[in-house]
Amino acid sequence: MTTLQELLDQHAALDRQISAIRTAERSRAISDVRALMAQHGLTFDDVSSAHAASHKDAPKTAGKKVAPKYRDPGTGATWTGRGLKPKWMAAAVAAGKTPGDFTI
Repeated sequence: MTTLQELLDQHAALDRQISAIRTAERSRAISDVRALMAQHGLTFDDVSSAHAASHKDAPKTAGKKVAPKYRDPGTGATWTGRGLKPKWMAAAVAAGKTPGDFTI
């Protein structure tokens, strides 16, 4: 049976191996990227501006509040019409009402 110290030594040895392999793979990846950039005549600005351009196209309304569209007359609870239907709306629709009955 192995002792705790032997297991800790094995753990430390594995950590060193993992670190060495990560460093080698990272260096290899960096050199591959540099080679591709040189092959295609790209600069860091080319690569970073392409990344920024893809994020510029994100909708400007993302994360903004939306006015509620529906109100429960009993509780005053509201719902914007986005996301999961609230329980009060689902129960009312199941009882035969329509979402239009709750429009603000």
